Amino acid sequence: MNKIIVIVGPTGVGKTKLSIALAKYFQGEIINADSMQVYKGLNIGTAKVTESEKENIKHHLLDIKEVSDSYSVYNFQKDGRELLDNSDKTMIIVGGTGLYVKSLLYNYEFPTLEKEYDFSELSNQEIKEKILTFDKSIDVHINNRHRLERTLLLLLNNSYQKKVSNELLYDAILIGLTTDRKHLYQSINDRVDQMIKNGLIEEVKTFYDQGIRSKPLLTGIGYKELYAYFDKKITLEEAIILIKKNSRHYAKRQYTWFNNQMNIKWFASDFDCFEKTINSVINYIEKGTN
Repeated sequence: MNKIIVIVGPTGVGKTKLSIALAKYFQGEIINADSMQVYKGLNIGTAKVTESEKENIKHHLLDIKEVSDSYSVYNFQKDGRELLDNSDKTMIIVGGTGLYVKSLLYNYEFPTLEKEYDFSELSNQEIKEKILTFDKSIDVHINNRHRLERTLLLLLNNSYQKKVSNELLYDAILIGLTTDRKHLYQSINDRVDQMIKNGLIEEVKTFYDQGIRSKPLLTGIGYKELYAYFDKKITLEEAIILIKKNSRHYAKRQYTWFNNQMNIKWFASDFDCFEKTINSVINYIEKGTN
């Protein structure tokens, strides 16, 4: 079977740069595992790899859907496994969407719903209260209507618990990039400022002016805050502050999730000389596979 390398970690630690370096070194291809980067046009706000940054490396599951299309973790698992099962290349899976990565590599089965329900007359609070009658430990944010409805639907179908095995289905090498919190948060703040300079506001305005209010735009960090600004709910300054704040919180959740959910070998990103980080990862991979 082909070599499979996985690169995970919080936003802003150099995953994309490492993935390109490893793809060049091992003559491999890259599978995107970022749930926002599957959508066309969401470029600046997702820090999507540019054509020049790709350095002619083939990328899969990147820019494959319109923002008005739906694409779920189930779809990603199906598409990703087809790639892994039918390639003789080294495949490098890179991204920060933990559920995408786990569903792809582990025995992660999705429930089959036998019955649909209409929750349109229920408020978010009422749906959450019904969820808690099944299991008080289930934590779904009160404002996440889609997830609230989905969770209650699964519970009513007795299908909430997905079957998950902690054993990898693929012989994959799991690599994580990290850095200290102070450096990470500063990097995120600087990156958001750079996104604004690179045209993030204009990128989001293009979709807003078309009247597109799909899930990726209303839930994605960098997009939902600017939609609130265009809706005149907050100022531009408040939107930028929120993008930075939400990005920092997301990075913290990403690291915690990966650290608790997967057996990962962590490497500290050397931002002063990233080549050192690349060489350390290559040495680790070669020692473990020779």
